Amino acid sequence: NTINLLTARGIKYLFPVQVKTFQPIYDGKDVIAQARTGTGKTLSFALPLIEKLQSVSQDGRRGRAPKVLVLVPTRELAIQVAKDFKNFTKKLSIACFYGGAPYKEQRNGIDILVGTPGRIKDHVQNSKLELSSVKHVVLDEVDHMLDMGFAEQVEEILGSSYKKGSENNPQTLLFSATCPRWVYDVAKKYMRAEYEQIDLVGKKTQRTATTVEHLAIQCRSSQRAGVLGDIIQVYSGTHGRTIVFCETKKEANELAMNASLKQDAQSLHGDIPQKQREITLKGFRNGVFEVLIATNVAARGLDIPEVDLVIQCSPPKDVDSYIHRSGRTGRAGRTGICICLFQRREEDLLKQVEHKAGITFKRVGVPSATDVIKASSSDAKKLLEAVPPSAVDYFRKSAEELIDEKGAVAALAAALAHISGAAHIQQRSLLNSTAGFVTMVLKCSIEMHSMGYAWRGLKEQLGEEVDNKVSAMRFLKGKMVRWPSPGSGGMWGFVCSHVTSLCRD
Repeated sequence: NTINLLTARGIKYLFPVQVKTFQPIYDGKDVIAQARTGTGKTLSFALPLIEKLQSVSQDGRRGRAPKVLVLVPTRELAIQVAKDFKNFTKKLSIACFYGGAPYKEQRNGIDILVGTPGRIKDHVQNSKLELSSVKHVVLDEVDHMLDMGFAEQVEEILGSSYKKGSENNPQTLLFSATCPRWVYDVAKKYMRAEYEQIDLVGKKTQRTATTVEHLAIQCRSSQRAGVLGDIIQVYSGTHGRTIVFCETKKEANELAMNASLKQDAQSLHGDIPQKQREITLKGFRNGVFEVLIATNVAARGLDIPEVDLVIQCSPPKDVDSYIHRSGRTGRAGRTGICICLFQRREEDLLKQVEHKAGITFKRVGVPSATDVIKASSSDAKKLLEAVPPSAVDYFRKSAEELIDEKGAVAALAAALAHISGAAHIQQRSLLNSTAGFVTMVLKCSIEMHSMGYAWRGLKEQLGEEVDNKVSAMRFLKGKMVRWPSPGSGGMWGFVCSHVTSLCRD
């Protein structure tokens, strides 16, 4: 029956973490499992626990206490995990307790309970929830849960079920993408000494998913909204799913409402009522809108299928945050792209992420006007190809008039430009993303020892007023503090309106 349910959901084989944890969990062993994000950790504990419970006679009494308790750090993750359990069993009763959720599920009896520590603790303290029958305890995203200050609440919840040194303690399962040393220290309080450790990350340098490509784009904060639209268009397309991560709720709201962002977007953060958060996530999953702008509330554990692109608006100071955010794409074997925006002063933070996460960012420029046009026209062609023949007939007369007036190619090109929203293309500096500037390259046959040589050459050719037309200048090779090798040159951002006359002169 379980195999049929897996097949119905398109699952033909299990991932390594699911294979390696199944038997130990089914046999009742305590387990610490660490695997990269997007590798199926939720299913790795859900499947064996479902099979274990279904292998024994079912207790169908109303009001029965849960046999399995799953604690997770956020409401969104609780909903996701409960949904995963429900997808693979029709016999067991699954309940999900979190802030704002109704309590009525307990009255009918529960086999598997998923919830946040705060909500579970409230029900236990108010004598509305009985945990004395719990035989299996799962702490999911355990490092994040304890890091958020839930350690005391977790201990209060589990205190009545655990006795030091007892062989009758519940089976304990700890799952996470990152497991610092202190997680193992905490595990000693709840786990048997001979627990099973399954580490699919080990001492490998790269801690992020291997299916994700990591890019870095330098971008001024004032240009971010406009740049985001171009990045999404080029790397995700009109119909791809993108998650944009911000550090603050204010920033998420401002980006979602910014007119410079061409795509439909909605924000997700802690100030949004729970019901609306659920509606927003459902809309994103179902393709009602393509861009989700979120704070860390969506970074942990959520499995949103087919997210093509993740954008982080700045390098996070906490490297684990980068790992979990980037893990929203490239899931279940799919490839994905994670782009980190940064300002020049954040270069050290970017290098810190590279060092601690074991990755190397590929530095790329903001998408050029040519890149945007190419991506937009490709999407527009797909939209035209999807128009049914029955609808074409209604526009045939207008099309013929346009062709007579403009010519076939010009008329179709204008239609593609309008459909793609690329009727007005804005140039941007490849150096710092400033709108209205185009990047030029100055190549020299002599060795330049400082930027002064380049400035002097420009002024000799273009006049003293060139200062007001250039936004930035850098050496093409190496850094400004080093002397480039002979034959190297520089790059500078030039006001678009002056480029034509510059090229002509």
